[in-house]
Amino acid sequence: MANGGPVEHGYPHLETVRAAVTALYRRLSYDTVRTFSVSVAPADVAFCDTDDLHLGAHRVARELVRHYRLPDARLIVGFREMTHAANVELAAGPEYFVELNDRFRTHRRDIGAALAHEVAHVYLHRLDLSFPGTRENEILTDTVATYLGAGWLLLDAFREDGASSQKLGYLTPEEFGYVLAKRAVVFGEDPSVWFTSAQAYTAYKEGMALARRDSEQPPLVSAGWVGRRRYARDRRYAQGHPVPAGARGDVPYRFTAGGQEVLRVSFPCPTCHQRIRVPVRGRVRARCGLCRTVLECDT
Repeated sequence: MANGGPVEHGYPHLETVRAAVTALYRRLSYDTVRTFSVSVAPADVAFCDTDDLHLGAHRVARELVRHYRLPDARLIVGFREMTHAANVELAAGPEYFVELNDRFRTHRRDIGAALAHEVAHVYLHRLDLSFPGTRENEILTDTVATYLGAGWLLLDAFREDGASSQKLGYLTPEEFGYVLAKRAVVFGEDPSVWFTSAQAYTAYKEGMALARRDSEQPPLVSAGWVGRRRYARDRRYAQGHPVPAGARGDVPYRFTAGGQEVLRVSFPCPTCHQRIRVPVRGRVRARCGLCRTVLECDT
């Protein structure tokens, strides 16, 4: 939790975020991900200053447990002085003890955001889905919470001005916006109407711009003129050389084979980021086997 200190911006965790989306689809399946088509509603996690602190926190926790489809999980919420925003004890269940930072006693509207992350930890614990390393696992948790419809609360808790700042979660505001944009494209949802933070809205728009660029990379037909020219140059090289072209970090596609064999190109699915491999033979329609996205390609 950044509380008055500097807030990191940009996309320093982008590769881990994309890997988290892929891992989510692989673990849940397309059909299960689609059951999360409706995000947590603002009214369901609203918390005003006149609400009883403990009763209100448990009410919000129950709503998030319901959202994550954890009907047999019960959260016991308490408050104490701590460095982080919150902590959950991941035991066998069905009861899970969550501690929230004492700051939330007076910043109650952000309790839903803190609990969205902690209940996501419980959800991933039940799924037995994790990444190696504490930081990577926290990024996975933020990404899953956001992609499954609860993480917009975490972005909305981001507020920054000349005198103070607050941010919850391990993703940067722009990374939260990027994952929210990915979700918005899949489910046709506009989370920006729920934001109470102007800075959250700005971060979402920046994340949406990057998400759109994912869908405008060659060999997709939506790629821009510059990308298409570069792709054509790399393809010509690959057709005459055994060494794969496009192995640079500035292009998402990779050519394989060539020479006497059929030349193929692989590229990340713009929805789930699993790599798709198709033959190089002009216009091709590819379907991602993981998220079922149909892609129009000009290989």
